[in-house]
Amino acid sequence: MLKTENVNQFYGESHTLWDVSLDVPKGQCACLMGRNGTGKTTLLKCIMGLLPIKSGTITYNGEEIQKAPPERRAPMGVGYVPQGRQIFPLLTVEENLLIGLPARRDKKKQIPEFIFELFPVLKDMLGRRGGDLSGGQQQQLAIGRALVVGPELLILDEPTEGIQPNVVQDIAEIINRLNTEMDMTVLLVEQKLPFARKLGKRFTIMDRGRVVAEDDMSALTDDLIKEYLTV
Repeated sequence: MLKTENVNQFYGESHTLWDVSLDVPKGQCACLMGRNGTGKTTLLKCIMGLLPIKSGTITYNGEEIQKAPPERRAPMGVGYVPQGRQIFPLLTVEENLLIGLPARRDKKKQIPEFIFELFPVLKDMLGRRGGDLSGGQQQQLAIGRALVVGPELLILDEPTEGIQPNVVQDIAEIINRLNTEMDMTVLLVEQKLPFARKLGKRFTIMDRGRVVAEDDMSALTDDLIKEYLTV
């Protein structure tokens, strides 16, 4: 469903991504892993069109999208939950969710009811400002906002960062439901190893802007963990 091939990216004179190739098969949950500063978030921003690439291709459902403007990604069926959530703190929960509706391909004008089934707390807090929510509630809002667009592919960047353990468990169950019950393809950037192993079918590890390992999750060995993932 999603492929990057030999992607190179620069911040000024700094070469940040080196020939990065990533394959996310349709219907799977793929985990992108690595220590802080290895290029994971940069790669996601390139996929979403938020950063330009110097060379290489990014393909979604068979179509090259690396030159497409960022606003085309959501209408193509891509939902994105950025690191740090980036909700609109002065807008209400309802207003945050409504923002995604114009990107829906079916042009529906109402927030899908299944989002409130997944996140009942959002229905209870529709009139509350996003900035007044707890960190866990804001993360649920960020995921809900991404789901409003009706994505076939959901990209999540560190969804458990700064979240209390009980909400982490809830988010894991929801991502699993989206992937297994709703057949939504998921690309997950995650540093919590148990969380990644629970959800991911495949892993890709990055180090210093390069892909250094990729395989089925069952092949994630202690040696790989020690060399590339432990802090």
